[in-house]
Amino acid sequence: MEQALALVPILVLLVGMIGLGWTAARAGMAAAAVGIVLAITTFGFGTGYVALAGPLLEALFTAATILWIVFPALALYEFQTRSGAAARMGAWLATFSGKREVLALILAWFFALLLEGAAGFGTPVALVAPMLVALGFSPYRSLLLALIGHAAAVSFGAVGTPMVPLLDAYAVDAVLLSGRIMLMHAMLGWLLAGLVFYLARPTGAAMWLAAPAAAALYLVPALALAWLAGPELPALGGALAGGALFIAFARWRWPAGGGVEPIATKEAMAAVLPYVLVLAIILATRTIPAISSPLQSVTIEWSMAGRFGGMVAPLYHPGTMLLVALACTCLAKRGDRAVFAPSLGAAAARLPNVALALVSVLLLARVMVHSGMIAVLANGAAGLLGPYWALAVPLTGALGSFITGSATASNILLADFQIAAAGASTLNPVSALVGQGFGAAIGNVIAPHNVVAGAATVGLVGREGAILKVTLPVCIVYAGLGGIMLYFGPAIV
Repeated sequence: MEQALALVPILVLLVGMIGLGWTAARAGMAAAAVGIVLAITTFGFGTGYVALAGPLLEALFTAATILWIVFPALALYEFQTRSGAAARMGAWLATFSGKREVLALILAWFFALLLEGAAGFGTPVALVAPMLVALGFSPYRSLLLALIGHAAAVSFGAVGTPMVPLLDAYAVDAVLLSGRIMLMHAMLGWLLAGLVFYLARPTGAAMWLAAPAAAALYLVPALALAWLAGPELPALGGALAGGALFIAFARWRWPAGGGVEPIATKEAMAAVLPYVLVLAIILATRTIPAISSPLQSVTIEWSMAGRFGGMVAPLYHPGTMLLVALACTCLAKRGDRAVFAPSLGAAAARLPNVALALVSVLLLARVMVHSGMIAVLANGAAGLLGPYWALAVPLTGALGSFITGSATASNILLADFQIAAAGASTLNPVSALVGQGFGAAIGNVIAPHNVVAGAATVGLVGREGAILKVTLPVCIVYAGLGGIMLYFGPAIV
């Protein structure tokens, strides 16, 4: 009975957003209210001030850290649009190839994977979706492309951050664990590349080679880096090497048509300057210890009653990197300084609705975590499946990302549980961690606050349910296939 009741808040959220077409804010508030009632009446959560205020404070704090990514991403989009840089960048990208699906693969696959490997924490979706809109894709399709396109790198996002809790939970070689997780992505990631191509593909176009080429050019070097170097470089290195090769290949195989006007190098560089700065700043702060260590040492941290708390390193935060890149761009482009303040104002005006949706969804997540609902759900699944538990390991990891909104948080929450459940079902503990790391990555495409934050950057606030209708089946199929691979064990991974 407990398992069924623990599932009710999630069902309320899904039915509200997907079935009834509610906004994420409305569905999140309804689900959070149901979750709080169940936590108090069934799971012994308590009704004291601390018990009720703790999850809300955590939700507010986490929402603020997410909005610190969304705000500069929105401001950057507004600045690029108002200054005309977005149009010039689109014209420059068109010189790489005359095919929109090829341009979509460059941005929604390689660039999104690169941003995930360098920064993570929602940066790829918030930054890439508006760029796709600027290229002429609809906001709805742009958000789908960005969400799906970055998922294959999430296991190693932010220079391997999600791997840390997995390695802390069990004594396993980092290279072995990284290699096995990346092997699963290498075997299934081509589905995501193919879906990016399909979503971007104009009706009747026949370019079957583009998606396999894009998939192979990222997945093969990423797999090699995982086996050779461990968790820090697969996403970052694979995207950098693969993206450069794919652009060269695309310019040869699908060149721009004769009607495409060449763009002056100076104009092109000015248009892409903020994105180059973003990459340069993120790479420097993530890979140079002399820079990263001082930035990470400055933290904002709080705790309450030893149960609730939060921490953020503001100088190391991706949102700070985005804002610095925007400010540097404004300083470098004197002629566009007049649109800087209006861009900030327009971005700020779009934040209140996003904040409401984020807080409601995050409140549900924190209540479910602290009341033990998520543990009850996972334990119930393990007991129900017994020796077939391997089939559900990636799906459980995805559920953790759905609840917490982060692959890293999912791994923190479920790593110990996955090891214990593996012992009860005769699954190898390392395989359980492989499935957890793999599943948590694809769970990012359905994490409500990830969808909400992305929707805000392209003007789709209130239509998050329509996005989940597409990404939820993608998540289930990808994680389900991963479970089948785990079940058959060493023969596959």
